[in-house]
Amino acid sequence: MDWEQRIESNKNVLLGKPVIKGTRISVEFILDRLAHGWSEEQLLQSYPHLEKQDLQAVFGYLNECVKDGLIREINRKTAQ
Repeated sequence: MDWEQRIESNKNVLLGKPVIKGTRISVEFILDRLAHGWSEEQLLQSYPHLEKQDLQAVFGYLNECVKDGLIREINRKTAQ
């Protein structure tokens, strides 16, 4: 999937955060919902203008960020 067909960044929309094209739904918002236990089905039902391909684009975008090193490494303290 070519995420660039579904995700855009525009400084006039949510201060330039990446969003699903034609919406004000940010990649960050979608990831936050998923991190808090929402299912793909819940997202699609709650936001009917989203499509499954939009969610796949979010993962494609995130995957590219990880590959390009745009996401900081997480340092975890080990238990003593």
